[in-house]
Amino acid sequence: MSHAPEPGPYGHGLTPEAEALYRALLGAVEHPAAAGGSARSDDGRLAELERLGLVARDADGVPRAQPPRLALERWAAERELEAVRARETADELAHLYAVNSGAGAQIAEVLEGQETVVGTFEAMQAEARERIRAFERGSHLRPEEVGPNPSQLPAMERGVAYHVIYDAAFLQTDVGRRSLQAAVGAGENARAFPGIPMKLVIADASRALISVPQRSGGGVMALLVHPSMLLDAIIGLFEAFWRLAVPVGTAPGRDGAPGGAEPSPDTQRLLALLSAGSTDEAIARDLGVSERTVHRRVSRLQELLGARTRFQLGVQAARRGWL
Repeated sequence: MSHAPEPGPYGHGLTPEAEALYRALLGAVEHPAAAGGSARSDDGRLAELERLGLVARDADGVPRAQPPRLALERWAAERELEAVRARETADELAHLYAVNSGAGAQIAEVLEGQETVVGTFEAMQAEARERIRAFERGSHLRPEEVGPNPSQLPAMERGVAYHVIYDAAFLQTDVGRRSLQAAVGAGENARAFPGIPMKLVIADASRALISVPQRSGGGVMALLVHPSMLLDAIIGLFEAFWRLAVPVGTAPGRDGAPGGAEPSPDTQRLLALLSAGSTDEAIARDLGVSERTVHRRVSRLQELLGARTRFQLGVQAARRGWL
């Protein structure tokens, strides 16, 4: 930590009395007693001029005036350095004051390293009391790992509700589909939306963790956001996506239709793929049918559920428990 600046080797500047003596010295040949004042006061002024480098004694001990520019420029440079030190000290003291008075608590901090990020992620779930909200795009560190994560089930057993929005592209992978099935089977409330902007976890309304992979080294870093207007904005962002996202699940629902009626396993599979944002080509490949068959089945389901668009189809299917 920096310390408060102290007077430099050139003192606090040139006093008017010392300046008057220097001017007298410029025209004096012998000891400048002619400048006026007692010998004691002259000695003090001379000491000041010598300290500033404006006077030097010759071989006979006689004080001689020295060129002033270099000496005073050195003095000015010393003052500039002291000003820089003073500003640094002011910044440090202001930070200490803010920390100790609570006037400037940090709203976010950068976490680096796998151990720190994972430890914070687990602690947030362990300390949650009501709800965990999350954007799920798959694990940065273990992309082949099938969820739910190890801290999720104990939290859900304590009554913590999990509201998770899965990125549609992630649900098109085998790991994503299996993760969704396992999590929803354990009681997670899941929805899907294409193009989730980040990997995010919000614990109650107390903290949010945004994690991103590092550009090199295969590690991960994160931004931990504390209660603030920024956290409020992140929560608002999640809620906006939650309203737009389509509910997804694994439990087959029935709307009172007799056995053999919709939704059939093939229909549920088709709806799940649609909700995940899969293209018709990908759906056809997954179901082992042609794209034309996919178009025909989608159109029939839209007629059956009174949906004009595929998005409305997903909403109606979710409301009926078909997803």
